[in-house]
Amino acid sequence: MSDTQATAPLTSSERDELERLRAEVAQLRSPSQPGTEYPIPGAKHTRRGWARTTVAVLLVSVGCLLAPLSVVAVWANSQITDQERYLQTVAPLSESPEIQAAVTDNITNRVLGYVDVAALTTEAVSRLSENGTLPPALATSLNALAKPLADGVKGFVHDQVANVVSSQTFSDAWVQANRVAHQELVGALTGEGARSVQVSNGQVSVDLGPIVQRVKTELVAQGFNLAQRIPAVNATFVVFESPDLAQVQRGIGVLNTLGTWMPFIVLALLAGGVYVARSHRLALVGAGFGLAAAMLLLAIVLALLRRAYLDAVPADRLPADAATVLFDTLVRFLRQALRAAAVLGLVVGLGAFFTGASVTATRTRELLVRGAAATRRGIESLGLHLGSVGRWVAPKTTVLRTSCLLVAAAVIIIASYPSPVLVLWVTVGVLVALFILQVLATPETPAPAPTAEPATPEVVAPRQRQPVSASGELVGPPARPGSGR
Repeated sequence: MSDTQATAPLTSSERDELERLRAEVAQLRSPSQPGTEYPIPGAKHTRRGWARTTVAVLLVSVGCLLAPLSVVAVWANSQITDQERYLQTVAPLSESPEIQAAVTDNITNRVLGYVDVAALTTEAVSRLSENGTLPPALATSLNALAKPLADGVKGFVHDQVANVVSSQTFSDAWVQANRVAHQELVGALTGEGARSVQVSNGQVSVDLGPIVQRVKTELVAQGFNLAQRIPAVNATFVVFESPDLAQVQRGIGVLNTLGTWMPFIVLALLAGGVYVARSHRLALVGAGFGLAAAMLLLAIVLALLRRAYLDAVPADRLPADAATVLFDTLVRFLRQALRAAAVLGLVVGLGAFFTGASVTATRTRELLVRGAAATRRGIESLGLHLGSVGRWVAPKTTVLRTSCLLVAAAVIIIASYPSPVLVLWVTVGVLVALFILQVLATPETPAPAPTAEPATPEVVAPRQRQPVSASGELVGPPARPGSGR
């Protein structure tokens, strides 16, 4: 621009434009003037980001809170709809020494309730004394033996009952009885019990009448004919007693109704929270660790319920050790499910964490990459070249990794009752598959170039100078070496 153009006065239109720009700059520098609002760059984006974060946190939190209910619902539903699963639950009870001892005591007391040996002995001695058959001294001695005789008969009956209860026949009968009475046993949890299982006055009890009949047959076969006096009785074995049983029944009914849909609802909430979040990785970390924390909460609640159950069962009806075995056996699949969910949550959370940009995650990935490269070099040193396979895998690494994760998720979802062992094995399989993919995707180590032998230097004779005159012209032939010129 020339000096003339730089000092030329502004035209009227240029001056108006300048004044307008000055006014706009002044307004922008003082946005607090009344009635004037100016948009802040990025404000709309920030508000939208906070809204997404809030929705994501809400969805993930609700999903984690509903996860324990989902596990309980699936467990309750499996006990109701899957008879084989139910039989797997109750079958170990027939082989538990604590349960066998409790059942033996229960049946022995019931049998001796119909066969009072002490009273029968006293009555027999009295009649013999009245008839003059026994001398008074002998009758007195026999009356003194009534109590020891009754104890001996009780021990004999107890041993016979224990033999029946501890036999394989009892185990088979126990499983068969539970198979036939499955609907009634399930009805006890839903408040609709009948026949084999009764629910009344806050109690859940199992009918032992068929077992008593079997004991009666065994006693008669052993020569104890007094057992024939035992009528057909409906002896019961109290499994659970609580004044809050009605509330428990209603809760089980609701969980049974939701058992089919609750897992999908929880999965949808967690997936929705991860999808909505601004950082999918951080949301996945929160969902995984939140799921593990929810399972820990369920374990605490289950421990409290166990304590309440043991306090609710009277010791004269079910010993404490038998009650403990009974509760732990009935809920062992529930504990297995919550442990599997907790392990799955930890695996997902840790997996998402190690894909991040933290120092720990970065160094861990670098270590794995170096390990894969070292493995690739070791394989090639054995003469096994993976060049063609590696060239095919390298551009498809992301797709193959995603496929491995989807297959692992499908295995866990398809499994009817995933266990912690299954989750751990699937995790190990995924890690091995990802490591193999990294090994294959590692570039092949180039072969070292052949070392060239150094060339022998060529001996060059010294250049001979030709005489030059004072005017710069050549004079005569070149001087020969050693001529002195």
